[in-house]
Amino acid sequence: MVEQQDQSKQSAAAQQAGATVVNVIQERKDGNGLGIGGFVLALIALFVSWVPVLGWIIWILGAILSLVGLRKQPRGLAIAGTIISFIDFILLALVISACSAGVSMM
Repeated sequence: MVEQQDQSKQSAAAQQAGATVVNVIQERKDGNGLGIGGFVLALIALFVSWVPVLGWIIWILGAILSLVGLRKQPRGLAIAGTIISFIDFILLALVISACSAGVSMM
């Protein structure tokens, strides 16, 4: 109550001085940090899937974050991260099978 009176006195003084008082109210938009993180990691893993250990670690983290991000709103990037993680899994399986085929031919 006291703060409102102080604010009204300050705005009245500012208006008398010729200044314009503008009250700005910003709405906080909640994002899906886990979904965004999962999407980014899945996208990075898509490009480094040919690196054996690094690609696997980044893929696992991206898949986990994307799947957990599916529980929060908005879900768009979490769904995209899950789909890209599935594609990453297929690429990783192809890399592993190509490496094992190459080793068996030796």
